Amino acid sequence: MTFRRTEPVPIAAARAGFSTATAYRIEGNPRLPSQRSVPRGRRRPDPLAAIWESEVVPLLQSAPGLRPIAIFEEMRRRHPELGGGIRRTLERRIRAWRALHGPEQEVIFRQVHQPGHLGLSDFTDMRDLAVTIAGEALEHRLYHFRLPYSGFEHAHVVLGGESYVALAEGLQNALWALGGAPMEHRSDSLSAAFRNLDHDAQGDLTRRYDALCAHYGMQPSRNNPGIAHENGAIESAHGHLKATMADALLLRGSRDFPDVAAYRAFIDEVIGRHNARISPRIALEREALQILPARRTTDHEEALVTVTSSSGFTLRKVFYSVPSRLIGHRLRVRLFDDRLEVFLGGTQQFTLPRGRSHSGGRHGHVVDYRHVIHALRRKPMALLGLVYRDRLFPRAAYARAFGALRAALPDRMACRITVELLALAHERACEAELATLIETELDAGRLPDMATLLTRFAPDAAALPAITIRHPALSAYEGLAVIASGGAA
Repeated sequence: MTFRRTEPVPIAAARAGFSTATAYRIEGNPRLPSQRSVPRGRRRPDPLAAIWESEVVPLLQSAPGLRPIAIFEEMRRRHPELGGGIRRTLERRIRAWRALHGPEQEVIFRQVHQPGHLGLSDFTDMRDLAVTIAGEALEHRLYHFRLPYSGFEHAHVVLGGESYVALAEGLQNALWALGGAPMEHRSDSLSAAFRNLDHDAQGDLTRRYDALCAHYGMQPSRNNPGIAHENGAIESAHGHLKATMADALLLRGSRDFPDVAAYRAFIDEVIGRHNARISPRIALEREALQILPARRTTDHEEALVTVTSSSGFTLRKVFYSVPSRLIGHRLRVRLFDDRLEVFLGGTQQFTLPRGRSHSGGRHGHVVDYRHVIHALRRKPMALLGLVYRDRLFPRAAYARAFGALRAALPDRMACRITVELLALAHERACEAELATLIETELDAGRLPDMATLLTRFAPDAAALPAITIRHPALSAYEGLAVIASGGAA
């Protein structure tokens, strides 16, 4: 166009480097081709023209949360002539309408985290990993602690639900593994811990949580119930942790562990590898953490119980057996997430695994046959209708033997032989080996023979010490008689 100001069309076109025909076309219409194109119109009639303004929009205005699929099904119900092919068109039209006319949405405000300022705690369900302990499914959660600045993580297996005890134990384990405490500790609302508690119990739980944080110099805080993104720095980390655990289990080749301690060691190893990769940032944050106190604080609950004539006590809808010598005594019990420590006065007597009540309100039972076997030998028929009979057998082989004995012998004899098997396992400390022999006999179609088993597990005569008794000479007694009469020895 610059050349055209002084030159005719053919010369201007030649100097610009394109054909004369193109020059005459530009001369007639200087707009660009993209500006001359006609916008593409609708290729088919609008299938929503008859219902959009009159029916769909009023539904969107009256019920903003209504799903597009629900609106689609309602329109098909009202207008059977509409085809199923309008679903995607309707969904796109609703999405576009909501972008222009829909309600305001919640905004997530990204935060800048300072080193040493914030630590977060939460619980996450791990049933999806299908972990088993000695072949039995392990229903458990993980207590998860994280520092959002450095990404330091700590996880602790929780066998029960979300509770203050689980939080206190897991949090303190995390802080002592970290080597310091942040300025603020945030958790969720612990809804599972507060559920079904009256006002006084909730207040007590809050005071204990506040005291726990005060012991480490942390400011306690909670996110609002149901607002998970307020704890997003750890909520999002749950998914990464579970994915890492799933990969580690696949690489391990088995999801079964011999005991809970082995599973906890496995989790510590997985978390340790993660922390090792970010060790420079963790070291930087450690410099900003508060110094830990001289010792840990309480991470358990205490209760007073009385041992009944059943040689046990009931606590939190679970019956625990104890040695019968404690019948009538009051015991002080410390409740941890996975165990009970039992005290008589100020002396710890023993530790029991913690039990859980059954769904539907049924009581649970934690029974050690060693506690009652001496009394059961005097009353073997009590085994027949014993409330906790299934929990009495230490291994499946003993329960299987009882069933086989009842099927082949009268109940009285079946109970007596089963009790003798348990007594033999206790007195000879051969519970596992005896269970193996019982399984072998039952697999062969034979019942356990007590005479053979008593002989098999009798004390080894060769292992007994040889004791030689030397009798004194009779003349020594004459010397004693002289001393008694006042003479010289």
